[in-house]
Amino acid sequence: MQETKRVKNPGKQRKMHFNAPAHIRHKLMAAPLSSELASSRGVKTLPVRKGDTVRIQRGDNKGFEGKVSRVDPKHYRIYLEGLTREKVDGTNIFLSVHPSKIQIRNLNLDDKRRKEILERKKEIEKPTKEKPKTKPTKKAEKPQETIEAKVEEVKEEKPMEAPPVEKKVTPEVVEEQAPVKEKAPGKKATKPKTAANRTAAPKEKAPAEETAEKKTVAKPRAKRKISEEGGQ
Repeated sequence: MQETKRVKNPGKQRKMHFNAPAHIRHKLMAAPLSSELASSRGVKTLPVRKGDTVRIQRGDNKGFEGKVSRVDPKHYRIYLEGLTREKVDGTNIFLSVHPSKIQIRNLNLDDKRRKEILERKKEIEKPTKEKPKTKPTKKAEKPQETIEAKVEEVKEEKPMEAPPVEKKVTPEVVEEQAPVKEKAPGKKATKPKTAANRTAAPKEKAPAEETAEKKTVAKPRAKRKISEEGGQ
């Protein structure tokens, strides 16, 4: 069988549709079966044939039901018995219907090959085997505990003890003693300054310090007496 490639270009799609070979046109003339017929035959769609009873599902003639009088695969149309239109000159002509707008209500099984097609399609469209359903295992029922018993359990629980913290051992630092300076002869030993010594009252000034302050005060110089002799 000749295989057709899928094409996305709409121009090429139309060209393939109208120039399709007979075996592909036969598939494009398929129509859905009614729900009752599909459940009894196990098939969802089949190509329309002369003698089938169909019902129009869409269009101006919606709801019309009749037998197929002629199938036109060249133009993808079918004709029904009784579906006609009167022309201006008074003659009646059959109206064409597209197979996508109809639903097959009854099949014409005069042809043995069509029965074989139904059997073959039924095998293909059979549902896959379902996995065996496993029975749900019953869970062991736990005894219902009262609220009082739960409260007692909470009270009995001891608080969680924190894990012991490891103390970091720091190496002992040996303080180095500063070398003691030897006292010079004739000088008094000075005590180290402490907070107590700083807060103590200030000492009285020694007499030597007072004389030194007096010396620092400058006295005004006396004006020189210009001798009359020297000046003249």
